[in-house]
Amino acid sequence: MSAGGSFGGVRGARPVPPEKGVFPLDHMHECDLDKKEYLNCLKTSGHQSEKCRDFSKKYLQCRMEKNLMAKQDMSELGFDKDGVKEASAGEDDGKQINN
Repeated sequence: MSAGGSFGGVRGARPVPPEKGVFPLDHMHECDLDKKEYLNCLKTSGHQSEKCRDFSKKYLQCRMEKNLMAKQDMSELGFDKDGVKEASAGEDDGKQINN
């Protein structure tokens, strides 16, 4: 017998909205090519997202151009003018962060 709600959820728990708010899905497939390039890069790089930053940036820019997400400065999303993460100064020290 289950102690939770349907599908294992907790009854009465309130859903928490995403940090950036609600954004529409790409029903018209306007950014599919950019999305597929990014996902392919993740797959071929063994899901090392830092190797796919250019594809990620391109996909986010497409979503902003097509009004599929709020327009933001790329620096607010972790990119600087050259597409390199702003906090990259300590990335070459050989330390790996595990979540």
